[in-house]
Amino acid sequence: MFDIIKELMKNTFAMKVGTVFMGTPQFAVTILASLLRSSYQVCAVYTQPDKRAGRGRPVVFPPVKKLALEHQIPVMQPETLASSEALEQLASLQPELIVVAAFGLILPPEVLSLPRFACLNVHPSLLPRHRGPSPIANAILCGDELTGVTIMLMDAGLDTGPILSQKKVGVSFMDTTGSLSLRLADVGAELLLETLPKWLGGELKTHAQDEPQATQSKLITSEDAEIDWHLGAVELWRRVRAYNPWPSCSTWCQGKRLKIHKAIPLGDRRAGQVGEVIALAEQPGIGVVTGEGTLGLCQVQIEGKRAMSVTDFVRGKRDFIGCILGGE
Repeated sequence: MFDIIKELMKNTFAMKVGTVFMGTPQFAVTILASLLRSSYQVCAVYTQPDKRAGRGRPVVFPPVKKLALEHQIPVMQPETLASSEALEQLASLQPELIVVAAFGLILPPEVLSLPRFACLNVHPSLLPRHRGPSPIANAILCGDELTGVTIMLMDAGLDTGPILSQKKVGVSFMDTTGSLSLRLADVGAELLLETLPKWLGGELKTHAQDEPQATQSKLITSEDAEIDWHLGAVELWRRVRAYNPWPSCSTWCQGKRLKIHKAIPLGDRRAGQVGEVIALAEQPGIGVVTGEGTLGLCQVQIEGKRAMSVTDFVRGKRDFIGCILGGE
């Protein structure tokens, strides 16, 4: 009975800790939602500034902002946290804990030292592997069969702080950055709620990252998704998955952009020149000759049209087979 009462008191204390949440994309929404469902006292949410996007360039809110507004939580969207104005605003909130998940801004030392329970980061990789801004895509690009989530104590470095907890997640051979992000977000939300009461209750010890094992991911740009057909089929298959849903691998096809949404690597290189579209006896029926092996096309999208199966695409574009992809 005493243990049960002790646990209830610890959780009640944890939920009264004034918390600031910092995050931007859908991954962060899942983490924030878990805090709100668990009745943690989130006194403010920090996210990236609104942006214009899409046809007509309407203003688009970051996903985290939408959730915060639904719960009537104040939203701050500074361009930087290093300005005196931003620091004063954050300090005025008197946060006891800051939780960060895919925020997108560097936290200066003045912010890191502000909350008494520190700044915790929910990072979607098994640190020290895949530090940096694109850990999920990088895990797919590297062909990892295993990744996960790390709850870490933030320091002045980029994802270099001590580790509080980790949980492993398998990577499916069909996973995209989109599908893997959803799974890692759920795991991260669960792991955070398991970790916070122990951290706030002084029961957790941190352990340093194994520095020689560290790897770094880079910020992905739209240029990264341009297909070079001289690469091997396995490498291109990983890129198609890693850059789905954004920026989406693409190539030139008879003067128009062709996005490759789904593909599969085939071991044998068939007759034809690099970049040539060929018919296949096996599924998916259409492939492209690469520098090593053949990349089977499953789902494509030509500029100005919707995404469709390659079978439907070829049905409406008979001259697709035999054309050379790449180049403008």
